[in-house]
Amino acid sequence: MKIAITGATGQLGRLVIASLRGKVPASDIVALARTPAKAADLGVTVRAADYARPETLEPALAGIDTLLLISSSEVGQRAAQHANVIAAARKAGVQHIVYTSLLHADTSVLNLAEEHRQTEAMLEDSGIPHTLLRNGWYTENYTASVPAALANGAFYGSAGQGRIASAPRADYAEAAAVVLAGSGHEGKVYELAGDAAYTLADLAAEISRQTGRAIPYVNLPEAEYAAALKGAGLPAGLAEGLASWDVGAAQGALFDDGHVLSRLIGRPTTSLQTSVAAALA
Repeated sequence: MKIAITGATGQLGRLVIASLRGKVPASDIVALARTPAKAADLGVTVRAADYARPETLEPALAGIDTLLLISSSEVGQRAAQHANVIAAARKAGVQHIVYTSLLHADTSVLNLAEEHRQTEAMLEDSGIPHTLLRNGWYTENYTASVPAALANGAFYGSAGQGRIASAPRADYAEAAAVVLAGSGHEGKVYELAGDAAYTLADLAAEISRQTGRAIPYVNLPEAEYAAALKGAGLPAGLAEGLASWDVGAAQGALFDDGHVLSRLIGRPTTSLQTSVAAALA
């Protein structure tokens, strides 16, 4: 069985391939990358594939049985790019598509959700058996701000008391590898999230505990937080997105207590304490 992974040189793609190599022979894995040279260190077959260049996709998918479609990083272009991949997969005779969607994509208030809903609908219309991995938030989305919190003496956000059931990328990558290497996952929708939810105040308290410094959580109105992020040098679109996603978290968009992720990977998800320690290392 040939398994292909799109976005293979991205942060999630690399982790999926590393996990998958422990489950199936490397000769069964095909890394799809816009720039194949960047995938030379993955230890698997590499083919050129660019979401935005449909002519590259059907040849890249020739002979592929199962495809992991990792959602494009180009927000706003995702639906069109995913449509290109799904169309090529149908022409190439791919038997199973596994797609990395968003937690509770069908009901999520996050503005990111719409393109995932569109992609899920395209998969349904394609007639190709598929599995939806509705991934929750990456813990790294927040622990990446640990250095800034230490520099500023506070952790800023707009998530209020919203509970965040995140997990590190590696946990989601392991779940993807389990599904890709396994059987009986067609037609399933997996809502994937961390076992233990936390608030940003909890995160700030954990940073304080591990560093011995008092790092409070400071909750800001959405516009004020976005302005602060722009002031810190972030592009306007990203700053406004981060602030709006925090507000979504305050409304419960990043919470789930189904423990599906830990059941899939056969172990508890990685704790916040471990993730903070990694960010401080």
